[in-house]
Amino acid sequence: MEAEQPTTTLESSLLPVVVIGAGPVGLAAAAHLAGRGLDFLVLEAGQQAGASIAQWGHVRVFSPWRYNIDATARRLLDGSGWQAPEEDWLPTGAELIDGYLAPLAKALGDRVRLNARVSAITRLGFDRVRTNGRQDVPFLIRLEGGEELYARAVIDASGTYTSPNVLGASGLPAHGEDKVAALIDHALPDVLGADRAVYEGRHTLVVGAGHSAATTLLALAQLENTPITWAIRAGNASRTYGGGDADALPARGALGTRLHALVESGRITLLAGFYTHRVTADGDGVEVVSRDPSGAEQTITVDRIVSATGYRPDHSIASELRLDLDPVLGSTRALAPLIDPNQHSCGTVPPHGVDELAHPEPGYFAVGVKSYGRAPTFLMATGYEQARSVVAAIAGDWEAARDVRLDLPETGVCSSNLAEAQEQRVGLATGVSGGLLSTPLPLVTVSASANGGGCCG
Repeated sequence: MEAEQPTTTLESSLLPVVVIGAGPVGLAAAAHLAGRGLDFLVLEAGQQAGASIAQWGHVRVFSPWRYNIDATARRLLDGSGWQAPEEDWLPTGAELIDGYLAPLAKALGDRVRLNARVSAITRLGFDRVRTNGRQDVPFLIRLEGGEELYARAVIDASGTYTSPNVLGASGLPAHGEDKVAALIDHALPDVLGADRAVYEGRHTLVVGAGHSAATTLLALAQLENTPITWAIRAGNASRTYGGGDADALPARGALGTRLHALVESGRITLLAGFYTHRVTADGDGVEVVSRDPSGAEQTITVDRIVSATGYRPDHSIASELRLDLDPVLGSTRALAPLIDPNQHSCGTVPPHGVDELAHPEPGYFAVGVKSYGRAPTFLMATGYEQARSVVAAIAGDWEAARDVRLDLPETGVCSSNLAEAQEQRVGLATGVSGGLLSTPLPLVTVSASANGGGCCG
């Protein structure tokens, strides 16, 4: 279905702002647009708000509720009779949806469209090459089914969850990776819940050195008669183990301490210096071959693989827009040095807003985890401030847009100083991927009605 084409600049200026993605940052942007009286439309590819988060709903987060709710969204929810969750609780992904995102989407009403996957964004009548008058025409957004919509600005909060990194160690798919895809899962499968039968009693190889890999390893270790091998490119696992008891982030330190003990005891077999090069399915499982930079090979045969190698942004929907991307991270060039994971952890990324997020294409902004490209240092609180700044700029309030602030605790919101108290209530909460997520808690589940919902996205 084709929408009626706007014919004047005046009509273009009255079009809605389109937000892509109904995760935490996308819905926060919508709340800010509503708060400023700007027309908007949220396009969510999934069947519910927080559809990507639902994929890891069994996982608990590092940051407590008080850092997971956008302030403007909270004011909107307060007006709808919503009951705020306990601010010091570390929620699960499922709790985040039930206690925050679903109520927020409901409060935003019919301006949130589900099952609306964006396939392309361009300028009406302009490809990427044409310049004169470009800024005076609206954006054209094409949906997967062919429907076309028009917008005065686009806020892309679509995330990176659907574009995981490959298993191959050099950034390319390992040889044969596509042929054994049915035996490869990506980060954070529900090992102790819905996916238990897939893993129990089977030899699993976990590839990756981040907190997502560590979380999966800890879960697998709770399954009896289940061999576990852990493969990392580094020569040792000290970065994953972290600081232990000396770690400034209690949950993160506990994660590394538990993992280290399991490796030392032999429960988990560690393969260091492992560069995945080739995978082949045979009658005995999957043969995985490592070839390091010197040409030396290692080989292991397993039943399943968990590829916890991170994510990358997919900018293909914006290929007809003028983007200025950092060649390393895939963020904007201005943002890249502020989020470089070689220099920053999640708690040390400085506040940033519309100026660092702007592209040569006026009116297009990627926010949230997609704005970070391949950097794993993203925090929801940072994404909320991005959304606030961008919406202020779209509204023409440049003073507010450039007054960028971020209230983080001294060590960043990747942790909670109440982790010990929460451990006594539901079991140890430990962290994964950039300090945002945590290990599944198999012994006790937290009622969404009692404690509200979770994080991330």
